[in-house]
Amino acid sequence: MKTISELLEGAATQAVPVVRGIDDAQLAVGTPCSEYDVRALLNHLFLVIGNFQALAVKGSTDFSRTDDVVTGDWRGRFDDETALLVKAWAEPGAEEGAPGSMGIPARTVGLMVLGDLTVHAWDLARATGQDFEPDPAVVAELEPGLAAMAPQAREMKVFGEPFPAPPGATAFERVLAVTGRDPGWRPSGR
Repeated sequence: MKTISELLEGAATQAVPVVRGIDDAQLAVGTPCSEYDVRALLNHLFLVIGNFQALAVKGSTDFSRTDDVVTGDWRGRFDDETALLVKAWAEPGAEEGAPGSMGIPARTVGLMVLGDLTVHAWDLARATGQDFEPDPAVVAELEPGLAAMAPQAREMKVFGEPFPAPPGATAFERVLAVTGRDPGWRPSGR
């Protein structure tokens, strides 16, 4: 079984080119997350990555921040922050215990950020007309992991209602569907 750090490294390898491929002119376009445009989703992803770096080392978190960090060299900062996330989850003890106030096993917490990084990379790719192919090892972990978390995630309004996966759906399309996304989503007008 791969470690969370190894899985995050695979997810980051796929997410970083998507973020680098976003043009500033695309920051206001809608995403498959109806409550977020590209800028808001990037801000959310930066917030998640920073907080899950802290959770890896059993630090404190603040998910309430609403700063706009999509300024300056935000693409380079995304590279740096994802590298720090991978490094934090590689530290001895990162996958042990129950970090934060959630009372959830550390590996499950790691799967949560793995899901965010992978699914939101797809959201951003779809919104900005880019290709996205997730790491197969990541998908293999996410499919059962997110399916198990889905009922509680829906109660917490983190996932939408499950989308009916099309016949013959791929494992990643099933991951998207369990989070409430339409795997066939396209921006309006395309």
